[in-house]
Amino acid sequence: MNQRTGVSRRNLLKMGAAGGLGVWVAPLFSPAYAALFESRMLTPIAFNGADGSVKFRVDGTAKVTGDKVFAYDIRSRDMPHWPQTQSHALLLRATFADRAFTGIDISALGDDLKPDRIVTAEDLARDKIAFPGFYGDDMLLPAGKTPAYLGHAVALLIYNDFVRFRYAKTRLRSLDNNSVVQGGPVTGPLEREPWAGFRYIRVGGRTAFDDDSFSTLKDTVLFPSFKKRQANWPDALMDGKVNEQGMAHAKAIADELDKPGEDLLVVSREYFSQSIDTAALEPDNANCWYDPDKQELHMVVPTQGPVEVVESMTQMLAKAGFPVKNLFLHPCYTVGYGSKDHYNFPYYGAMAAFYSPGKPVRLANDRFEQFQTSLKRHSIRMQYRMAVEKKSGLIRSFKGDFQLDGGGRMNFTPSVTLVAATSAQSIYYLPKSDFTAVGLATRAIDCGSARGYGTLQAMGATEMLVDDVAAQLGLDPVEFRLRNVLKSGMKNSQGAIPGGAIRADEVMLKLQKHPLWTSRAKRKTEYETANPGKRYGVGFGCVQKDFGTGAESCFVRVEITPEGAIVMRHSGAEMGTGMQTSQAVVVARWFGRAADVIETSVTEWSDLPMVTSGDPYLSSQADQDKAVADPAWTPSYCSPSSASNSAYYFSHGTRETARVVFEHGLWPAALSIWGAGIGGGQSAPHVVRIDDARWVNGSLTCAGMEPLTLARLARRAHEQGFVTGAIGHTFNRWQWAEADFEVDGQNQRRPLDGLSVRYGDNAPEARRKTGATGGGYHFITRKKLFYPPIQRNNAGVTYYAAIATIAEVSIDRATGKVDLMSHQSVLECGNQIVKQLVSGQIQGGIAMGIGHALHEFLPLYEDGPGNGTWNFNRYTLPRAADVAVWSQGAEVLPALSDTDPPKGMGEVVMIAIVPAIVNAVAHAIGHRFTELPITAEKIRGVLQ
Repeated sequence: MNQRTGVSRRNLLKMGAAGGLGVWVAPLFSPAYAALFESRMLTPIAFNGADGSVKFRVDGTAKVTGDKVFAYDIRSRDMPHWPQTQSHALLLRATFADRAFTGIDISALGDDLKPDRIVTAEDLARDKIAFPGFYGDDMLLPAGKTPAYLGHAVALLIYNDFVRFRYAKTRLRSLDNNSVVQGGPVTGPLEREPWAGFRYIRVGGRTAFDDDSFSTLKDTVLFPSFKKRQANWPDALMDGKVNEQGMAHAKAIADELDKPGEDLLVVSREYFSQSIDTAALEPDNANCWYDPDKQELHMVVPTQGPVEVVESMTQMLAKAGFPVKNLFLHPCYTVGYGSKDHYNFPYYGAMAAFYSPGKPVRLANDRFEQFQTSLKRHSIRMQYRMAVEKKSGLIRSFKGDFQLDGGGRMNFTPSVTLVAATSAQSIYYLPKSDFTAVGLATRAIDCGSARGYGTLQAMGATEMLVDDVAAQLGLDPVEFRLRNVLKSGMKNSQGAIPGGAIRADEVMLKLQKHPLWTSRAKRKTEYETANPGKRYGVGFGCVQKDFGTGAESCFVRVEITPEGAIVMRHSGAEMGTGMQTSQAVVVARWFGRAADVIETSVTEWSDLPMVTSGDPYLSSQADQDKAVADPAWTPSYCSPSSASNSAYYFSHGTRETARVVFEHGLWPAALSIWGAGIGGGQSAPHVVRIDDARWVNGSLTCAGMEPLTLARLARRAHEQGFVTGAIGHTFNRWQWAEADFEVDGQNQRRPLDGLSVRYGDNAPEARRKTGATGGGYHFITRKKLFYPPIQRNNAGVTYYAAIATIAEVSIDRATGKVDLMSHQSVLECGNQIVKQLVSGQIQGGIAMGIGHALHEFLPLYEDGPGNGTWNFNRYTLPRAADVAVWSQGAEVLPALSDTDPPKGMGEVVMIAIVPAIVNAVAHAIGHRFTELPITAEKIRGVLQ
């Protein structure tokens, strides 16, 4: 028996069922997996109850000391129940996309390096092995077809020993790839219709607070039809259908921009944001073992979404010609920032295992292969037009057209396309706006949910345009921004009112007073006088970014043992953000300290048997209204770690689930102790309310009551049979789902859509022994359920975090080199859970933004990474010398109160630095660049 979790080894190994397939998911170094290893590699949280701080990340020590927490480091010998021999595999990929693939020739390897198994598309067709639907067709390209993109996989080679594998891989790299992966005559690349298109139109009322004449939230998003890769929009008819009315409003906006009056300044610019590599610390990899005798598939993979891997793998296995009764998935810690979210590598790993039955097969990219195949950030070309009132300096209208290069597989291109369009507004109130976006299908490498997700490109360009407009109006750039800033209660470009207070004006006002900004003219003169041949500039940028996807969901289980240990399970995955540590800290609000044990990447939730169907974005209102008749139905089962969702969405689930245990377990336990004795005990002379309960130095007190330790309260809760564990499920569609739940005769509205509770060890037997798995959990049937309406999808976003950044640069006129001398930022993100993690995200995010502005670039097509020749010798990431390590500063605005929720800020921190640098370069040399990155060569071209 595992005393920490109260779950037996037999129950740990008990498998859930998914579509007739037994599934067991055990994250590496979780309590479940530790039962096999008989060791723990995670650091218990050293929590300071006085200030809520922690000394270490849960996973920090293991990572810096080199323990095997990443899937890339795991071999078969590290898995105690696997065969100890390890096979290895590699994929051959086409480096052309303009002719048909005719076959492979590996004769140059000779007999000594001949693979033990070659797998081709013909094998996959025979054995019914194919990608799950999300990932598209041609897992391996059949002969006779043109590759959809550069780097399209055509064959898999498997070796049963490492030495031959290593020599073969080296030999293949030395050859001309076109002699190995062969093609026919040049016929040109495939031509396909775009992956998606969207149009967001809004015409506001008389003021920013009046009802809109037209908006996507109130009316509709517009969708085009496509013909010959061109978007065709509805006719413009003010008295026509709702989409035709929208086009009539769009025409009126265009007419005003084409023929502005004397009172308007219209500025038109084209911007370009480049393709970049996500440069994940951990290359894509999978180590998989198919046991044909037991009909079991075992997988070790890094992933931001274990539930997605389970669901998609189940789809794949259901059609496969290899029988699989049980799937064992071991999701590991990873560092992904989008690169491990809905990526196709786990399915290649499973495919490799099927063709090496009985032998674990490791398929792992080296850095050349990672550049050739990993998900990229979308390259976007943007046409912007802005009309501004000359006298007031107020924005009248803004029109943006976005063309995204989505690459060869669709992946998340549709959602990145719409996010780019809905984010272009950034921090500004726009009385009228028209944003059109199309995501193209091309022969470039797949693009996915890279950090920033379209907002980096769109908002960065908006900030460049705003600086440009301010200069033409003769206004201070910050003053122009403050005149137009979106304020609380105003609507975004979709017509939705953002949640809570909007504080972009506060971060700007704070940074506007910084000496770097107030003395920039004086500093420029002094610096350039003291440094002949150099130019000096200071630039400003401010953005606010949404966090979440509009269909956020999670599971959380929180329990207290009779000894007072806090044990948590969470569906979220740790991908380098410190999510595991922060979620452990969140429960301190209700338990006085951080969790003692936290298991992440959990996919098995049989004690809260939620089910889902349909698509949370595409389902109709009628479908949702029908589905809610099932008391266990939810629009979304479980979200991956993405979209900066852990701080707000995951924490909400953790906090609300822990609240249930406190209100129905620890609080009644405290009342029973304080009220014990003659005349009602020590509490009788006082008014003791749950609202006044406080944890002080690890003990609970209220209205002068005796402080009670968690251990004492836990013991009493178990003795009295109060609630000692809860499992909660949440759903958010830019607004929380809510339901009434009755626990112990008390009915209460909670921002949860699913709840199960567990009672203490001394509860009546009926309470202890029931539950879906016999673990004592009781599924609480919800009442008066509220789900946000489907129309709420059109809000686009409602949750924002803001950051303003100043960048100080010098430029060498001879070389064109940009030296980032210093940068300062002010961030608004609500209450910080763990300040050190926020600091780390700021520093890392800003470094990524610096790379995007000045260094990182990938050609899209034949000269790009799809040709297999790219590595860090050609791709420039910013180093310590490039990011102003010792002359940077960041401040976080204090929360408005201690009730403010934390906000997702992992993405927003990388964005403002990009336009701040571009605007600083403009201040330095008088030229405004509109294409990124700004390289020394481009600057020399301007200065010469």
